[in-house]
Amino acid sequence: MTDLSHGLADKLVLVTGASRGIGRAVAVSAAVAGAELVITGRTIGALEEVDDEIKAAGGKATIVELDMKDTAAIPRLAAAIEGRWGRLDGLVANAGMLPALTPVAHLQEKDWNESIAVNLSGQWHLIKAMDPLLRAAPAGRAILVSSGAAVGSRPFWGPYAAAKAGLEALGRSWAGESEQTNLRINILNPGGTATTMRALAYPGENQATLPQPKDITPAFLQLLSPDCKHHGALLAAREMLGLTA
Repeated sequence: MTDLSHGLADKLVLVTGASRGIGRAVAVSAAVAGAELVITGRTIGALEEVDDEIKAAGGKATIVELDMKDTAAIPRLAAAIEGRWGRLDGLVANAGMLPALTPVAHLQEKDWNESIAVNLSGQWHLIKAMDPLLRAAPAGRAILVSSGAAVGSRPFWGPYAAAKAGLEALGRSWAGESEQTNLRINILNPGGTATTMRALAYPGENQATLPQPKDITPAFLQLLSPDCKHHGALLAAREMLGLTA
């Protein structure tokens, strides 16, 4: 029988932005693989629905209401994890937001500030808080979720593209600083996926032609596995899984 656990049995995995879409699918899939979850999001009701799904799959989760702009709450979460478990085996930094798509010169300051706060600055606060816990694990694994918007010319996507490009640079630096540890840090581009965020960006797109969030979760599980050899890599989920473009 094929082992689908990816070595995640009894591992503690934190998934941010877990209330819907890719984060939700990753959390449930990790639970099915045997991991214990800490799931965060801005809406307790939505997190409770994910918790129900995890329990139905035989898993266990702790839900935490968290807005990535509330940077003071992130080290408090890390302290709670340290106090209860003493380490963190996996981090999926998935939480993000898409600001209004508009020309750079027409951007509202609030849209720029929120995109940078959630998609970049909040991620740095998360890395800073969780790094010691990941290093305390026998085989800590971290996944920073990026986007194809980080490269090339992306008209109207300025603040999101800038934040994701910055996140990739930040992730490469973090990985380079962690070469001599057991921690493995990678950056994953999910590619076009049938999510609410994608529908907002491409309202005329037929989402039936796109992979569902659950279709790409095996890529996340591979990078969370203690057997993962990738480090400091920028990877595309579709390529990893052989999915058609």
